Amino acid sequence: MKIEIKTKHKLFMSAGFLIILLDFIFFFNFLKDFGPSIWYFNPVLVVGILLGTFPFITDFMNETKRQKELEFKFLEFVRNLVENVRTGISIPQAIVYSARTDYGALSPYVKKIANQIEWGFPLQQALTTFANDTRNDVIKRSVAIVIEAQKSGGDIGAVLQSVTESVWEVKKIKDERKSSAYTQTIQGYIIYFFFVAIMIVMQLFLIPKLGAIGGELGSGLGTIGVSSLGGGGGSGTSIEFAPIFIATILIQGLFAGLMLGKFAEGDFKSGVKHSLFMAIGGYLIMSTITGAATANALALLIPYRLLKK
Repeated sequence: MKIEIKTKHKLFMSAGFLIILLDFIFFFNFLKDFGPSIWYFNPVLVVGILLGTFPFITDFMNETKRQKELEFKFLEFVRNLVENVRTGISIPQAIVYSARTDYGALSPYVKKIANQIEWGFPLQQALTTFANDTRNDVIKRSVAIVIEAQKSGGDIGAVLQSVTESVWEVKKIKDERKSSAYTQTIQGYIIYFFFVAIMIVMQLFLIPKLGAIGGELGSGLGTIGVSSLGGGGGSGTSIEFAPIFIATILIQGLFAGLMLGKFAEGDFKSGVKHSLFMAIGGYLIMSTITGAATANALALLIPYRLLKK
């Protein structure tokens, strides 16, 4: 996929950069206690990055959708070629006649090959240019078969009919696989966000309880203190589980999304959108809920400690 930087890309990139810059200016300590000064620094940072890359993500998804439309319209184009060839005209003439039909996303490429043929381009060169311009693997393979049949002097009508049936069967198999995998895709999302919920419960409730138990028994048994939400301690080594949980959610979302794309549509590229949605969604949910809970816990804890003193 060729990346073209347009005005919309520049606007979104500028907006994302502005959010990131303001996030660092207002919510990051560069001198004392180097690091984020507030819990929502990281979520805002992710939102800025997501906003800056949003047009590139949508372009990638639109290109995937366009490629599917090209494959579907290519079937219609080849069917028209078969009908015209069976009337007794040559392939170049059949292409010129077929170019009068609207093929949606494929129309610019069909009109281009028709114009090239009218200008005297060799059929093989025009077909090769047509296939390369679409950047579609199915179309490239089909055109290669037609070119070889044209070189060998075979029955072009029969070859085109076979190509149509082959492409249709491939599309039918893909659609059936996608339809049968729809339930698995929904289940994958449910399982992933249920996993995120478990991570949240562990960080907010289970880990602090274990930390409190470790703190009570630490002096006698020398146990390792476990810290989360700033609590739980003991005199031993303190382990911060929040980054571990965040990394686990990101890794789980990344690979779960890729596998969903592989199961549903047959390639990992189709799973990129699932990976982005899962990983970013899971991270924002986890960081927002746990960060807000941490802030509220500290807000309640500080007055309590002051009164105790």
